[in-house]
Amino acid sequence: MIVSSNPRDHDPISDVLTRLQHDAVLDYYGRRLATCSSDKTIKIFEIEGENHKLTETLRGHEGAAHPKYGNILASSSYDGKVFIWREQNAQWAKVADFNLHHASVNIVSWSPHESGCLLACASSDGQVSVLEFNEGNWLHVIFLAHGQGVNAVSWAPAMVPGSLVSSKPDLAAQRRFATGGSDCLVKIWDWNREDNTYTSTTSLEGHTDWVRDVAWAPTILQKSYVASASQDKTVRIWTSDPAHPNEWKSTVLTFEAALWRVSWSLSGNVLAVSGGDNKVSLWKENLKGVWGCVKWIEE
Repeated sequence: MIVSSNPRDHDPISDVLTRLQHDAVLDYYGRRLATCSSDKTIKIFEIEGENHKLTETLRGHEGAAHPKYGNILASSSYDGKVFIWREQNAQWAKVADFNLHHASVNIVSWSPHESGCLLACASSDGQVSVLEFNEGNWLHVIFLAHGQGVNAVSWAPAMVPGSLVSSKPDLAAQRRFATGGSDCLVKIWDWNREDNTYTSTTSLEGHTDWVRDVAWAPTILQKSYVASASQDKTVRIWTSDPAHPNEWKSTVLTFEAALWRVSWSLSGNVLAVSGGDNKVSLWKENLKGVWGCVKWIEE
């Protein structure tokens, strides 16, 4: 938690944390923080050093919300709705809302900007919707992904791994993402440009309980990395090389508690894992391809 430089000052972030928090996201530059809680609001803070200021409270969801930050803000909720917010003249306003799902929308994820203005939404109704802003209009596709519910979605980098070091690089932006579901599966989805559909090209088996989170590493070097966190107390790190993009191998990391979130560093070489025991661990791959824990952080 970020603490005010003057301990006697009123601390709005501390006030926010007294309520049940469902998500918190910093923008790319670490200058703004969006939080969401059980009071059905999204709060936006300006961050400067150790100082912070509450600048906006957004309302409209009928359940707890989940924010994702960019030039615009997307939020989703237990009410099955997705809202798009935009800041103009230092004021936030809702510019679009979608009611495509019949159950909780558990997470939303913006694509890399090179792929376009795309937002993937994962729902407990088993479906994934992909919203696209194109030439002034919002379009969408929606499809069944995991019959027992979708808990997580994460986009692949826009560039194919190995493009930077290839003699014949493929510089076309790809649209590809991973999902995790209550059916214990991780699925890889690829976009078909011809008919604007998404097809599951790979279904990754190995978990024995709900997949709570997936995270596609932002690295575009030699291999693709997808991490999945499960209720079965394991994280699996799936790898694939450009020559065989639909063949994945997994490394299993075992923990003592159910796992909730996985997140990659911006460089894609450090993986953070958090679980039900209130611990966060950082993992890194050595030159021999072996993953090891480099640090534990306990509450």
